[in-house]
Amino acid sequence: MAKSRQQKAVSKERLVEEFKQAKSVVFADYQGLNVAKTNELRKKMREANVDYMVAKKSLFTLAAKEAGYELDAKKFAGMLGAAFGKEDEIAPAKVLGDVAKTSTLKLMGGIFEGAVVDQEKVVALSKLPSKKELLGMVVGTMYAPVSAFVRALNAIRESMDKGAPAAPVVTSEAAAETPAA
Repeated sequence: MAKSRQQKAVSKERLVEEFKQAKSVVFADYQGLNVAKTNELRKKMREANVDYMVAKKSLFTLAAKEAGYELDAKKFAGMLGAAFGKEDEIAPAKVLGDVAKTSTLKLMGGIFEGAVVDQEKVVALSKLPSKKELLGMVVGTMYAPVSAFVRALNAIRESMDKGAPAAPVVTSEAAAETPAA
């Protein structure tokens, strides 16, 4: 059933708000996506706090133009859906990229840092680790020296517990009193 003018106006206004509020937008061709993959996509989108909308290309173009972007959605092939990331800029590309690995979904392009980007950039962004994974890597890197120091202290304690003679501690006073050979 065709939408009335009023329904189209409501859809366009919602799209304009999504474009204005989003830190990034990723467009994907969802043609051929089965029900199971669609449900998986919706679930992952909710978990990542990403909004996903399907509309006609002309509505995407009009809404983007009204939001201040120079986008021609008609250049994208297939049936178009858009994922809007409001918290994490990479989340829309990451979620769509994960689903695209096991389905017919294809990344088409997007909007990052206020500029329209091509398919290659979106695919590259989809392969990046998520924000949580990056933070975990940073914490692990910061924790590594402390962890190594604790392991070294533990090894010294264990060697002392086994009865091995401890290496003599040379202080600066003892070193000064020792005659040079």
